[in-house]
Formats: sequence, structure tokens, C-alpha cells
Amino acid sequence: MDRVRKGNILIAEPSMIGDVIFSRSVVFLTDHGIEGTVGFVLNKPSEFYLDAFFDVIPDNFRIYHGGPVQQDSLYFIHSRPDIIEHSFHIGNGIYWGGNFKQIIEQINLGNLKTNEIKFFLGYSGWAEGQLEAELDMNAWVISDDIVPSQLFLSGSASLWRERIKTLGDEYLLWINTPEKSTIKLIVNVIFCFSTN
Repeated sequence: MDRVRKGNILIAEPSMIGDVIFSRSVVFLTDHGIEGTVGFVLNKPSEFYLDAFFDVIPDNFRIYHGGPVQQDSLYFIHSRPDIIEHSFHIGNGIYWGGNFKQIIEQINLGNLKTNEIKFFLGYSGWAEGQLEAELDMNAWVISDDIVPSQLFLSGSASLWRERIKTLGDEYLLWINTPEKSTIKLIVNVIFCFSTN
């Protein structure tokens, strides 16, 4: 049985400190099949908001870094198929894509809120077998119990830490693993003392 399926959450292990995009990331998988896997990083906010590119009245729809592939393209997941046509159902009330013109209209009408949709520049993609190989190398842990409200959290910088806590006691050590910047500082301090 395939251990990966759409709707899964990938939680990056702390060992991915050398990877700027995926370090401490939480990725929501929107597609998985014989041609590969597609997903979006949920917890890497960009400095951009939707109103910087499109004619929308609210200015609080943040855009996230979805991954390293096609970073000049905009993607979105949402929970409102009732007002956004042509969406693909991922599972658990979450949908991918749809009629973008309707999205802009519904935002401006006040019918679509930030806790119902999330925008991404770029996506995360794996060729056939690539993600499975990364799982074998313990680069990721799979989780499948995320709820829609967690996907659309506006301040999701702490999402990685929150998801680690749901994995069980054996993973709690990860939370205290230093980030790359901290490790670099420690190495520099050690180097300074060793040369004196």
C-alpha cells in the first residue's frame, strides 16, 4: 500500500537545516500519483499580499511561498466550493484551484475570508519515486490529521512546532533543535575560541 496520498501533511525533520525552502516546513499534498507528487508549504509567508497584484478591496490576504517550482505562478487552496467553481476536491473539505475571477469577486463582496482560502507563489513538486526516497532518508514525517482551520491560519509561522507536538513524545526533541542561524552562530563562537 502506498504510504503517501493526497491530503497528507509532510513535516520536515530538523535535519533539513541546509534547505532554505523546506527547513521546518509543513507541506500539504494536493496530488499524488504515478507521475509524482504536488503540494504547498503552509508555513512560509511571503512579504506579499493579494492586493499588490490584483484589484481586491481587503488588504489582508497574504501570499505564501508554496515551494521552489514555478515561483512566478499563483496557486490556492480553499474550503468554499459553493462559491468557487471548477475546484478539485482534495479531502476533508479542502479544495485546490478553481475559477480565479470568482475568487476576486467573492473577496470583494466580503463572501470569502482569510480563514477559507490560502494563496501561494510556486509549489512543491516531486518526480515519481522522489518523495518516497526522501521519506526513506527520514527527511519527512507523514501526518494526516490536520483540520481545515489549521490550513488557513494566517499566522502559521508556529505551525511546524504545533504539528511536531501531535506526533508523540518521541518527536518532542525536534522542537528544541537549533535552527540554521543558531547553529551557524555556535560554530562561529567555537571557531573564535579555538583560534585564541
